[in-house]
Amino acid sequence: MPNAATAIVWFRRDLRLADNPALAAARARCERVIPVYIHAPDEEAPWQPGGASRWWLHHALTALADGLADAGSRLIVARGDSLESLRALIDATGAAECHWNRLYEPATVARDTRVKQALRADGVRCESHNAAALFEPWTLKTQAGEPYRVFSPYWKRCVERLAEVPTPTPAPQTLPPVPPTLGSLPIADLGLLPRIRWDQGLADAWRPGAAGAQARLLAFLAGRVADYTDARERPAEPGTSALSPHLHWGEIGPRQVLAAVREAAGSVTDGGAGHFLRELGWREFSVQMLFHFPHAPTEPLNPKFAAFPWRQDDGALLHAWQRGQTGIPIVDAGMRELWHTGWMHNRVRMVVASFLTKNLRLPWQAGARWFWDTLVDADLANNTQGWQWAAGSGADAAPYFRIFNPVLQGERFDAEGHYVRRWCPELAALPDRLIHQPWSAKPILLELVGIAHGRNYPAPVVDLKASRAEALAAFEQIKQTR
Repeated sequence: MPNAATAIVWFRRDLRLADNPALAAARARCERVIPVYIHAPDEEAPWQPGGASRWWLHHALTALADGLADAGSRLIVARGDSLESLRALIDATGAAECHWNRLYEPATVARDTRVKQALRADGVRCESHNAAALFEPWTLKTQAGEPYRVFSPYWKRCVERLAEVPTPTPAPQTLPPVPPTLGSLPIADLGLLPRIRWDQGLADAWRPGAAGAQARLLAFLAGRVADYTDARERPAEPGTSALSPHLHWGEIGPRQVLAAVREAAGSVTDGGAGHFLRELGWREFSVQMLFHFPHAPTEPLNPKFAAFPWRQDDGALLHAWQRGQTGIPIVDAGMRELWHTGWMHNRVRMVVASFLTKNLRLPWQAGARWFWDTLVDADLANNTQGWQWAAGSGADAAPYFRIFNPVLQGERFDAEGHYVRRWCPELAALPDRLIHQPWSAKPILLELVGIAHGRNYPAPVVDLKASRAEALAAFEQIKQTR
Protein backbone atom coordinates (compact mmCIF):
# COMPACT_ATOMS: atom_id res chain seq x y z
CA MET A 1 0.00 0.00 0.00
CA PRO A 2 1.32 3.47 -0.81
CA ASN A 3 1.95 5.81 2.10
CA ALA A 4 0.34 9.20 2.51
CA ALA A 5 3.38 11.04 1.15
CA THR A 6 3.59 13.00 -2.09
CA ALA A 7 5.95 12.12 -4.95
CA ILE A 8 7.00 14.24 -7.88
CA VAL A 9 7.41 12.53 -11.27
CA TRP A 10 9.76 14.57 -13.44
CA PHE A 11 8.91 13.93 -17.09
CA ARG A 12 11.63 14.61 -19.67
CA ARG A 13 11.84 12.35 -22.74
CA ASP A 14 9.54 9.69 -21.36
CA LEU A 15 6.30 11.31 -22.48
CA ARG A 16 3.96 8.37 -21.91
CA LEU A 17 1.91 6.83 -19.12
CA ALA A 18 2.24 3.17 -20.11
CA ASP A 19 5.45 1.36 -19.16
CA ASN A 20 6.77 4.41 -17.33
CA PRO A 21 8.89 3.07 -14.45
CA ALA A 22 9.22 6.45 -12.70
CA LEU A 23 5.46 6.94 -12.67
CA ALA A 24 4.86 3.34 -11.57
CA ALA A 25 7.36 3.62 -8.71
CA ALA A 26 5.86 6.89 -7.50
CA ARG A 27 2.34 5.44 -7.55
CA ALA A 28 3.47 2.31 -5.71
CA ARG A 29 5.16 4.28 -2.94
CA CYS A 30 3.08 7.41 -2.49
CA GLU A 31 -0.59 8.34 -2.33
CA ARG A 32 -0.22 11.61 -4.22
CA VAL A 33 1.69 12.02 -7.49
CA ILE A 34 2.60 15.36 -9.07
CA PRO A 35 3.62 15.10 -12.77
CA VAL A 36 5.91 17.92 -13.88
CA TYR A 37 7.73 18.93 -17.05
CA ILE A 38 10.48 21.53 -16.67
CA HIS A 39 11.62 23.33 -19.81
CA ALA A 40 15.34 23.93 -19.41
CA PRO A 41 16.93 23.53 -22.87
CA ASP A 42 20.14 25.32 -21.88
CA GLU A 43 20.89 22.44 -19.50
CA GLU A 44 21.33 20.26 -22.59
CA ALA A 45 23.84 22.62 -24.23
CA PRO A 46 25.41 22.45 -26.70
CA TRP A 47 22.68 20.10 -27.95
CA GLN A 48 19.49 21.95 -27.15
CA PRO A 49 16.51 20.70 -29.19
CA GLY A 50 16.46 22.01 -32.75
CA GLY A 51 13.53 23.55 -34.58
CA ALA A 52 11.86 20.31 -35.69
CA SER A 53 12.36 18.76 -32.25
CA ARG A 54 10.76 21.74 -30.57
CA TRP A 55 7.75 21.39 -32.84
CA TRP A 56 7.41 17.74 -31.87
CA LEU A 57 7.89 18.49 -28.17
CA HIS A 58 5.04 21.02 -28.18
CA HIS A 59 2.60 18.45 -29.52
CA ALA A 60 3.99 15.59 -27.42
CA LEU A 61 3.53 17.62 -24.23
CA THR A 62 0.01 18.50 -25.28
CA ALA A 63 -0.76 14.80 -25.82
CA LEU A 64 0.77 13.89 -22.44
CA ALA A 65 -1.24 16.61 -20.70
CA ASP A 66 -4.41 15.30 -22.32
CA GLY A 67 -3.62 11.74 -21.19
CA LEU A 68 -2.99 12.86 -17.62
CA ALA A 69 -6.22 14.85 -17.62
CA ASP A 70 -8.16 11.81 -18.84
CA ALA A 71 -6.74 9.89 -15.86
CA GLY A 72 -7.79 12.61 -13.43
CA SER A 73 -4.40 14.26 -13.02
CA ARG A 74 -2.72 17.35 -14.47
CA LEU A 75 0.68 18.14 -15.97
CA ILE A 76 2.53 20.93 -14.17
CA VAL A 77 4.65 22.84 -16.68
CA ALA A 78 7.55 24.99 -15.47
CA ARG A 79 10.45 26.80 -17.08
CA GLY A 80 13.92 27.53 -15.72
CA ASP A 81 16.62 25.81 -13.71
CA SER A 82 15.54 22.21 -13.07
CA LEU A 83 16.87 21.98 -9.52
CA GLU A 84 15.31 25.30 -8.51
CA SER A 85 11.99 24.33 -10.09
CA LEU A 86 11.93 20.96 -8.35
CA ARG A 87 12.79 22.55 -5.02
CA ALA A 88 10.00 25.08 -5.45
CA LEU A 89 7.53 22.30 -6.23
CA ILE A 90 8.73 20.27 -3.25
CA ASP A 91 8.24 23.26 -0.99
CA ALA A 92 4.75 23.86 -2.37
CA THR A 93 3.59 20.25 -2.05
CA GLY A 94 5.65 18.84 0.81
CA ALA A 95 6.80 16.07 -1.53
CA ALA A 96 9.04 13.50 0.10
CA GLU A 97 10.12 11.75 -3.09
CA CYS A 98 11.16 12.59 -6.65
CA HIS A 99 11.28 10.05 -9.47
CA TRP A 100 12.47 10.31 -13.06
CA ASN A 101 13.64 8.11 -15.92
CA ARG A 102 17.28 8.23 -16.94
CA LEU A 103 18.81 9.99 -19.93
CA TYR A 104 22.27 9.17 -21.20
CA GLU A 105 23.69 12.23 -22.99
CA PRO A 106 26.76 13.76 -21.30
CA ALA A 107 25.04 17.04 -20.37
CA THR A 108 21.92 15.40 -18.97
CA VAL A 109 23.91 12.80 -17.02
CA ALA A 110 25.88 15.60 -15.36
CA ARG A 111 22.71 17.63 -14.67
CA ASP A 112 20.79 14.69 -13.24
CA THR A 113 23.69 13.71 -11.00
CA ARG A 114 23.83 17.25 -9.63
CA VAL A 115 20.07 17.35 -9.04
CA LYS A 116 19.98 13.95 -7.35
CA GLN A 117 22.84 14.82 -4.99
CA ALA A 118 21.29 18.17 -4.08
CA LEU A 119 17.80 16.83 -3.42
CA ARG A 120 19.10 13.93 -1.38
CA ALA A 121 21.07 16.43 0.68
CA ASP A 122 17.76 18.23 1.21
CA GLY A 123 16.29 15.00 2.64
CA VAL A 124 14.23 14.09 -0.42
CA ARG A 125 14.21 10.49 -1.60
CA CYS A 126 15.36 10.52 -5.24
CA GLU A 127 15.22 7.54 -7.58
CA SER A 128 15.96 7.27 -11.28
CA HIS A 129 14.70 4.45 -13.48
CA ASN A 130 15.19 2.89 -16.90
CA ALA A 131 12.49 3.64 -19.44
CA ALA A 132 14.54 4.23 -22.59
CA ALA A 133 16.61 1.09 -23.18
CA LEU A 134 16.30 -2.67 -23.22
CA PHE A 135 19.69 -2.77 -21.54
CA GLU A 136 21.27 0.23 -19.92
CA PRO A 137 24.58 1.27 -21.48
CA TRP A 138 26.79 -0.03 -18.68
CA THR A 139 25.09 -3.44 -18.59
CA LEU A 140 26.71 -5.32 -21.47
CA LYS A 141 30.49 -5.61 -21.78
CA THR A 142 32.93 -7.65 -23.84
CA GLN A 143 34.82 -10.53 -22.28
CA ALA A 144 37.62 -8.05 -21.62
CA GLY A 145 35.22 -5.89 -19.62
CA GLU A 146 35.15 -3.12 -22.23
CA PRO A 147 32.17 -1.52 -23.98
CA TYR A 148 31.32 -3.03 -27.33
CA ARG A 149 32.63 -1.10 -30.33
CA VAL A 150 31.29 -3.48 -32.99
CA PHE A 151 27.57 -3.93 -33.43
CA SER A 152 27.20 -7.61 -34.41
CA PRO A 153 28.65 -9.13 -31.22
CA TYR A 154 26.82 -6.51 -29.19
CA TRP A 155 23.46 -7.44 -30.69
CA LYS A 156 24.21 -11.15 -30.35
CA ARG A 157 24.71 -10.58 -26.63
CA CYS A 158 21.48 -8.58 -26.45
CA VAL A 159 19.51 -11.36 -28.11
CA GLU A 160 20.91 -13.89 -25.62
CA ARG A 161 19.52 -11.78 -22.79
CA LEU A 162 16.18 -10.62 -24.21
CA ALA A 163 14.33 -12.95 -21.85
CA GLU A 164 15.52 -10.72 -18.99
CA VAL A 165 13.74 -7.65 -20.35
CA PRO A 166 10.78 -6.78 -18.06
CA THR A 167 7.25 -7.01 -19.40
CA PRO A 168 5.84 -3.53 -20.07
CA THR A 169 3.16 -2.27 -17.70
CA PRO A 170 -0.14 -0.77 -18.88
CA ALA A 171 -1.05 2.88 -18.43
CA PRO A 172 -2.88 3.66 -15.19
CA GLN A 173 -6.59 4.19 -15.65
CA THR A 174 -6.76 6.75 -12.84
CA LEU A 175 -4.29 9.01 -11.09
CA PRO A 176 -4.73 11.15 -7.98
CA PRO A 177 -5.75 14.75 -8.68
CA VAL A 178 -3.16 17.51 -8.54
CA PRO A 179 -4.05 20.31 -6.10
CA PRO A 180 -5.69 23.15 -8.03
CA THR A 181 -3.54 25.67 -6.14
CA LEU A 182 -0.41 24.53 -7.98
CA GLY A 183 0.34 26.92 -10.81
CA SER A 184 1.43 25.78 -14.28
CA LEU A 185 2.55 27.49 -17.46
CA PRO A 186 0.48 26.97 -20.60
CA ILE A 187 2.47 24.79 -22.99
CA ALA A 188 2.13 27.50 -25.63
CA ASP A 189 4.12 29.86 -23.37
CA LEU A 190 7.23 27.70 -23.85
CA GLY A 191 7.52 29.11 -27.39
CA LEU A 192 8.23 25.76 -29.01
CA LEU A 193 6.31 26.36 -32.23
CA PRO A 194 7.95 28.37 -35.01
CA ARG A 195 6.91 31.99 -35.31
CA ILE A 196 7.02 31.76 -39.10
CA ARG A 197 4.85 28.71 -39.64
CA TRP A 198 6.98 26.46 -41.82
CA ASP A 199 5.65 23.37 -40.06
CA GLN A 200 2.65 22.37 -42.18
CA GLY A 201 4.58 19.51 -43.76
CA LEU A 202 5.41 18.16 -40.31
CA ALA A 203 1.78 18.42 -39.23
CA ASP A 204 0.68 16.54 -42.37
CA ALA A 205 3.19 13.73 -41.80
CA TRP A 206 3.09 13.10 -38.05
CA ARG A 207 0.85 12.50 -35.06
CA PRO A 208 2.97 13.08 -31.95
CA GLY A 209 1.97 11.42 -28.70
CA ALA A 210 1.69 7.95 -27.23
CA ALA A 211 -1.52 7.17 -29.12
CA GLY A 212 0.14 8.06 -32.41
CA ALA A 213 3.12 5.88 -31.52
CA GLN A 214 0.95 2.88 -30.72
CA ALA A 215 -1.10 3.33 -33.88
CA ARG A 216 2.05 3.50 -36.01
CA LEU A 217 3.57 0.40 -34.38
CA LEU A 218 0.41 -1.68 -34.70
CA ALA A 219 -0.12 -0.69 -38.32
CA PHE A 220 3.47 -1.64 -39.12
CA LEU A 221 3.23 -5.02 -37.39
CA ALA A 222 -0.11 -5.76 -39.04
CA GLY A 223 1.27 -5.24 -42.52
CA ARG A 224 4.72 -4.06 -43.53
CA VAL A 225 6.86 -6.03 -41.06
CA ALA A 226 6.62 -9.22 -43.14
CA ASP A 227 8.38 -7.53 -46.07
CA TYR A 228 10.56 -5.29 -43.91
CA THR A 229 13.93 -6.74 -44.93
CA ASP A 230 13.45 -5.65 -48.55
CA ALA A 231 10.87 -2.87 -48.30
CA ARG A 232 12.96 -0.87 -45.81
CA GLU A 233 15.47 -0.17 -48.58
CA ARG A 234 13.01 1.50 -50.98
CA PRO A 235 12.51 5.16 -50.10
CA ALA A 236 9.42 5.62 -52.28
CA GLU A 237 7.52 3.07 -50.20
CA PRO A 238 6.36 3.22 -46.55
CA GLY A 239 8.46 0.18 -45.73
CA THR A 240 9.77 1.24 -42.32
CA SER A 241 8.04 1.75 -38.98
CA ALA A 242 8.95 5.47 -38.73
CA LEU A 243 8.89 5.04 -34.94
CA SER A 244 12.16 6.88 -34.36
CA PRO A 245 10.69 10.23 -33.19
CA HIS A 246 8.24 8.45 -30.91
CA LEU A 247 11.11 6.44 -29.41
CA HIS A 248 13.26 9.53 -28.97
CA TRP A 249 10.58 11.37 -27.03
CA GLY A 250 9.64 8.29 -25.05
CA GLU A 251 6.07 8.19 -26.35
CA ILE A 252 6.73 4.49 -26.72
CA GLY A 253 9.51 2.47 -25.13
CA PRO A 254 11.68 -0.33 -26.48
CA ARG A 255 10.12 -2.84 -24.08
CA GLN A 256 6.72 -2.06 -25.58
CA VAL A 257 8.10 -2.55 -29.08
CA LEU A 258 9.72 -5.85 -28.14
CA ALA A 259 6.54 -7.15 -26.53
CA ALA A 260 4.41 -6.12 -29.53
CA VAL A 261 6.78 -7.84 -31.97
CA ARG A 262 6.71 -11.02 -29.88
CA GLU A 263 2.92 -11.01 -29.86
CA ALA A 264 2.58 -10.23 -33.56
CA ALA A 265 5.38 -12.33 -35.05
CA GLY A 266 6.37 -14.86 -32.41
CA SER A 267 10.07 -14.90 -33.30
CA VAL A 268 12.27 -11.95 -32.42
CA THR A 269 15.18 -13.11 -34.56
CA ASP A 270 13.73 -14.41 -37.85
CA GLY A 271 12.38 -12.70 -40.95
CA GLY A 272 11.25 -9.11 -41.14
CA ALA A 273 10.48 -8.98 -37.41
CA GLY A 274 14.00 -10.06 -36.55
CA HIS A 275 15.48 -7.51 -38.92
CA PHE A 276 13.25 -4.81 -37.44
CA LEU A 277 14.38 -5.59 -33.89
CA ARG A 278 17.97 -5.56 -35.08
CA GLU A 279 17.42 -1.93 -36.04
CA LEU A 280 16.15 -1.32 -32.52
CA GLY A 281 19.44 -2.89 -31.45
CA TRP A 282 21.35 -0.25 -33.42
CA ARG A 283 19.57 2.35 -31.32
CA GLU A 284 20.71 0.57 -28.15
CA PHE A 285 24.24 0.27 -29.49
CA SER A 286 24.34 3.98 -30.24
CA VAL A 287 23.24 4.83 -26.69
CA GLN A 288 25.98 2.73 -25.13
CA MET A 289 28.57 4.22 -27.49
CA LEU A 290 27.60 7.77 -26.53
CA PHE A 291 27.58 6.91 -22.84
CA HIS A 292 31.09 5.45 -22.93
CA PHE A 293 32.52 7.91 -25.46
CA PRO A 294 30.94 11.27 -24.57
CA HIS A 295 33.30 13.20 -26.86
CA ALA A 296 31.87 11.46 -29.94
CA PRO A 297 29.32 14.15 -30.96
CA THR A 298 32.15 16.49 -31.93
CA GLU A 299 35.33 14.40 -32.20
CA PRO A 300 36.08 11.37 -34.37
CA LEU A 301 36.22 8.06 -32.55
CA ASN A 302 39.09 7.10 -34.83
CA PRO A 303 41.73 9.67 -33.84
CA LYS A 304 43.38 9.54 -37.27
CA PHE A 305 40.39 11.44 -38.64
CA ALA A 306 41.35 14.49 -36.60
CA ALA A 307 43.88 15.17 -39.37
CA PHE A 308 41.50 14.56 -42.27
CA PRO A 309 41.93 17.27 -44.96
CA TRP A 310 38.37 18.55 -45.26
CA ARG A 311 37.60 20.86 -48.17
CA GLN A 312 37.71 24.59 -47.48
CA ASP A 313 34.22 25.78 -48.36
CA ASP A 314 32.88 29.32 -48.36
CA GLY A 315 29.48 27.91 -47.43
CA ALA A 316 28.16 27.53 -50.96
CA LEU A 317 28.52 23.74 -51.13
CA LEU A 318 27.05 23.19 -47.67
CA HIS A 319 24.13 25.47 -48.49
CA ALA A 320 23.44 23.63 -51.76
CA TRP A 321 23.41 20.32 -49.86
CA GLN A 322 21.15 21.68 -47.12
CA ARG A 323 18.61 23.02 -49.59
CA GLY A 324 18.55 20.05 -51.94
CA GLN A 325 20.21 21.93 -54.78
CA THR A 326 23.30 19.78 -55.47
CA GLY A 327 22.24 18.61 -58.94
CA ILE A 328 22.35 14.98 -57.73
CA PRO A 329 18.69 13.88 -57.76
CA ILE A 330 18.64 11.25 -54.98
CA VAL A 331 20.57 13.60 -52.69
CA ASP A 332 18.31 16.56 -53.45
CA ALA A 333 15.18 14.45 -52.99
CA GLY A 334 16.36 13.33 -49.56
CA MET A 335 17.27 16.81 -48.38
CA ARG A 336 13.93 18.19 -49.56
CA GLU A 337 12.04 15.38 -47.84
CA LEU A 338 13.92 16.28 -44.66
CA TRP A 339 13.06 19.97 -44.90
CA HIS A 340 9.39 19.31 -45.63
CA THR A 341 8.62 16.44 -43.24
CA GLY A 342 11.36 16.54 -40.60
CA TRP A 343 12.36 13.00 -41.54
CA MET A 344 14.38 11.15 -44.18
CA HIS A 345 14.40 7.52 -45.25
CA ASN A 346 17.37 5.70 -43.70
CA ARG A 347 18.83 4.48 -46.99
CA VAL A 348 18.78 8.05 -48.26
CA ARG A 349 20.32 9.31 -45.01
CA MET A 350 23.33 7.15 -45.76
CA VAL A 351 23.51 8.42 -49.34
CA VAL A 352 23.33 12.11 -48.44
CA ALA A 353 25.82 11.66 -45.60
CA SER A 354 28.29 9.88 -47.85
CA PHE A 355 27.87 12.60 -50.47
CA LEU A 356 28.56 15.37 -47.94
CA THR A 357 31.58 13.76 -46.30
CA LYS A 358 33.16 12.05 -49.29
CA ASN A 359 32.11 13.78 -52.50
CA LEU A 360 31.85 17.30 -51.10
CA ARG A 361 34.48 16.40 -48.48
CA LEU A 362 32.83 18.62 -45.86
CA PRO A 363 33.06 17.77 -42.14
CA TRP A 364 30.57 15.28 -40.81
CA GLN A 365 29.95 17.60 -37.86
CA ALA A 366 28.31 20.11 -40.22
CA GLY A 367 25.93 17.44 -41.47
CA ALA A 368 25.19 16.26 -37.94
CA ARG A 369 24.29 19.81 -36.92
CA TRP A 370 21.91 20.25 -39.85
CA PHE A 371 20.21 16.96 -39.11
CA TRP A 372 20.00 17.96 -35.46
CA ASP A 373 17.99 21.06 -36.30
CA THR A 374 15.77 19.59 -39.01
CA LEU A 375 14.94 16.04 -37.88
CA VAL A 376 11.91 15.35 -35.72
CA ASP A 377 13.79 12.24 -34.53
CA ALA A 378 17.01 14.13 -33.79
CA ASP A 379 18.67 11.93 -31.17
CA LEU A 380 22.23 12.65 -30.08
CA ALA A 381 23.25 9.01 -29.83
CA ASN A 382 21.74 7.96 -33.16
CA ASN A 383 22.77 11.12 -34.98
CA THR A 384 26.36 10.84 -33.80
CA GLN A 385 26.67 7.15 -34.57
CA GLY A 386 25.14 7.55 -38.03
CA TRP A 387 27.36 10.42 -39.08
CA GLN A 388 30.56 8.90 -37.75
CA TRP A 389 29.65 5.66 -39.53
CA ALA A 390 29.07 7.47 -42.81
CA ALA A 391 32.30 9.45 -42.52
CA GLY A 392 34.29 6.31 -41.74
CA SER A 393 35.55 7.68 -38.43
CA GLY A 394 33.32 5.86 -35.97
CA ALA A 395 32.96 2.53 -34.24
CA ASP A 396 31.79 -0.19 -36.58
CA ALA A 397 32.14 2.38 -39.35
CA ALA A 398 31.92 1.79 -43.05
CA PRO A 399 35.45 1.30 -44.39
CA TYR A 400 37.11 4.51 -45.45
CA PHE A 401 37.07 3.39 -49.09
CA ARG A 402 33.29 2.82 -49.14
CA ILE A 403 31.85 5.77 -51.00
CA PHE A 404 28.23 5.47 -51.99
CA ASN A 405 27.66 6.28 -55.64
CA PRO A 406 24.40 8.25 -55.51
CA VAL A 407 23.50 7.39 -59.09
CA LEU A 408 23.86 3.66 -58.50
CA GLN A 409 22.07 3.93 -55.17
CA GLY A 410 19.18 5.71 -56.84
CA GLU A 411 19.00 3.23 -59.71
CA ARG A 412 19.04 0.30 -57.30
CA PHE A 413 16.61 1.49 -54.64
CA ASP A 414 14.44 3.93 -56.63
CA ALA A 415 14.61 2.24 -60.00
CA GLU A 416 11.39 3.77 -61.35
CA GLY A 417 12.24 7.19 -59.93
CA HIS A 418 9.11 7.57 -57.82
CA TYR A 419 10.99 9.02 -54.85
CA VAL A 420 12.94 11.52 -56.94
CA ARG A 421 9.84 12.57 -58.87
CA ARG A 422 7.96 13.23 -55.65
CA TRP A 423 10.58 15.54 -54.15
CA CYS A 424 12.17 16.91 -57.35
CA PRO A 425 9.11 17.45 -59.53
CA GLU A 426 11.11 19.51 -62.04
CA LEU A 427 12.69 16.20 -63.12
CA ALA A 428 9.42 14.29 -63.37
CA ALA A 429 9.27 14.15 -67.19
CA LEU A 430 12.67 12.46 -67.54
CA PRO A 431 12.63 8.77 -68.45
CA ASP A 432 13.51 6.28 -65.71
CA ARG A 433 16.93 5.58 -67.21
CA LEU A 434 17.94 9.23 -66.81
CA ILE A 435 16.06 10.30 -63.70
CA HIS A 436 19.11 9.73 -61.48
CA GLN A 437 21.63 11.34 -63.85
CA PRO A 438 19.91 14.11 -65.83
CA TRP A 439 23.27 15.51 -66.92
CA SER A 440 23.62 12.45 -69.16
CA ALA A 441 20.58 13.42 -71.21
CA LYS A 442 21.03 15.05 -74.60
CA PRO A 443 20.37 18.79 -74.62
CA ILE A 444 17.43 18.38 -76.97
CA LEU A 445 15.75 15.99 -74.52
CA LEU A 446 16.34 18.37 -71.62
CA GLU A 447 14.78 21.11 -73.66
CA LEU A 448 11.79 18.95 -74.56
CA VAL A 449 11.05 18.07 -70.92
CA GLY A 450 11.60 21.61 -69.72
CA ILE A 451 14.84 21.17 -67.76
CA ALA A 452 17.43 23.90 -67.91
CA HIS A 453 20.52 23.23 -65.80
CA GLY A 454 21.32 26.18 -63.65
CA ARG A 455 17.83 27.64 -63.92
CA ASN A 456 15.10 25.22 -62.89
CA TYR A 457 17.47 22.44 -61.79
CA PRO A 458 21.19 22.85 -61.00
CA ALA A 459 24.08 21.17 -62.68
CA PRO A 460 26.01 18.85 -60.31
CA VAL A 461 28.06 20.86 -57.82
CA VAL A 462 30.88 18.30 -58.08
CA ASP A 463 31.97 15.65 -60.52
CA LEU A 464 31.21 12.33 -58.87
CA LYS A 465 34.16 10.44 -60.33
CA ALA A 466 36.71 13.17 -59.64
CA SER A 467 35.43 13.86 -56.11
CA ARG A 468 35.57 10.17 -55.30
CA ALA A 469 39.21 10.05 -56.36
CA GLU A 470 39.97 13.11 -54.24
CA ALA A 471 38.31 11.51 -51.21
CA LEU A 472 40.31 8.32 -51.61
CA ALA A 473 43.51 10.35 -51.84
CA ALA A 474 42.56 12.17 -48.64
CA PHE A 475 41.91 8.87 -46.86
CA GLU A 476 45.28 7.54 -48.02
CA GLN A 477 46.86 10.64 -46.51
CA ILE A 478 45.49 10.04 -43.01
CA LYS A 479 46.25 6.30 -43.16
CA GLN A 480 49.87 7.30 -42.69
CA THR A 481 49.05 9.22 -39.48
CA ARG A 482 50.27 7.61 -36.30
